[in-house]
Amino acid sequence: MTSQYRVNYHLRAHKRDNLIEFIKGMLLTPFVLHAQPKPVTQSELSEIAHSPLQRRRSLAMEENAFRYAEIMGNIQTLIDEHREFTKNSIPMYSRLAKLVPSIGNFFTALPLREAFLQTNNINAISARKHVPPSFNDIRRILNTAQVMAIAGNVKLITFDGDMTLYDDGKNFEENNALTGLLVNLLKRGVTVAIVTAAGYGGNAERYEHRLSGLLKNLEKAELTEQQVNRFYVLGGECNFLFRCNASYRLQFLSDDQYESSRLRSWTDAQVQPLLDIAEHELADCVARMGIKAKILRKARAVGLVPEQKLTREQLDECALSSQMALLKFQGQPSSTPSDVPIPFCAFNGGNDCWVDIGNKLIGVKILQELVGSAPDETLHVGDQFLSTGNDLSTRTACCTCWIINPEETQGILTELDTFMSQKE
Repeated sequence: MTSQYRVNYHLRAHKRDNLIEFIKGMLLTPFVLHAQPKPVTQSELSEIAHSPLQRRRSLAMEENAFRYAEIMGNIQTLIDEHREFTKNSIPMYSRLAKLVPSIGNFFTALPLREAFLQTNNINAISARKHVPPSFNDIRRILNTAQVMAIAGNVKLITFDGDMTLYDDGKNFEENNALTGLLVNLLKRGVTVAIVTAAGYGGNAERYEHRLSGLLKNLEKAELTEQQVNRFYVLGGECNFLFRCNASYRLQFLSDDQYESSRLRSWTDAQVQPLLDIAEHELADCVARMGIKAKILRKARAVGLVPEQKLTREQLDECALSSQMALLKFQGQPSSTPSDVPIPFCAFNGGNDCWVDIGNKLIGVKILQELVGSAPDETLHVGDQFLSTGNDLSTRTACCTCWIINPEETQGILTELDTFMSQKE
């Protein structure tokens, strides 16, 4: 029963990514038909046993790797075709759109075949006989393809905070392995920004506390004022913008200091009724499910902070209930949180649930306009790309990488650093 329940749960729409599921299905055919290795002689077995590890891997991987790579190349062709239809404002007529109706835009080409071969060389996906290419395998291949594509063109990289740069609820410590990679980006002329749900208003010290280790290391690296000015923090999804100054402190930028603040043009009188609805809905969830939790109200957000460990299903229920209530309140129940008069974000934070006014889509657009970075020059890295996550909306503004922990962020940035060096 537990196994069947887990299967059913993951088949639900809010736990799926349709493009990844499509690719996974395409790769399943060669796995089913060809995963079993062909018979080998005793002498061949002896040769394999005494071969270096890389040789043993290559013997097991070669045939299936070709088939997988061919499929990834075909999907790459579908994406290229879809991009051409998008340029002509008719994306719905592409073959990919017919196969994956919810597909969005691709701001760069994706070298999926090359990315698969590189990933396969490390993880030996094609050597597996009993476990087919998984959701996570494909997610990582897409990440590698994206950093390959953007490496020679990137101007702006934005990051989620929790579970992307540091563990959930923790701070960016001085010994964080990502520090050197972020410093290198700033030295290369890339703007680096943290776009986080954490909302402390204009209180720079709260953000400095969370990022104290990074700020100390920026100072140790002796970055120039021009370099350090390329580091930003955007809190409350898109509401509170800070820039690092020559003293390695975060300086709050009021709305009149940057023109792109007009992208969040709502007033306090418009915001408060939405927060009232969200607060009421979260309270109703607490009552319905018997949850022990506090409900916190902020200037641009309201959140449910449990006093006990909640399941992801409970947190998803809170996020989706709040989302539906706010869409209905704004008279567009069939729309999305980004396509309503006052955009918002209702998301499962892993250990809590929050409803924020605004979203990371607006946050990324603010930064893009501020630094002059086009969608194909911008990369957002985050861990929340399902419909109950707060990184999903950025897909309509820029290229993205979907990671699940800071270690994967380190891997992606290491790959990016390598590809950027190759293109210099």
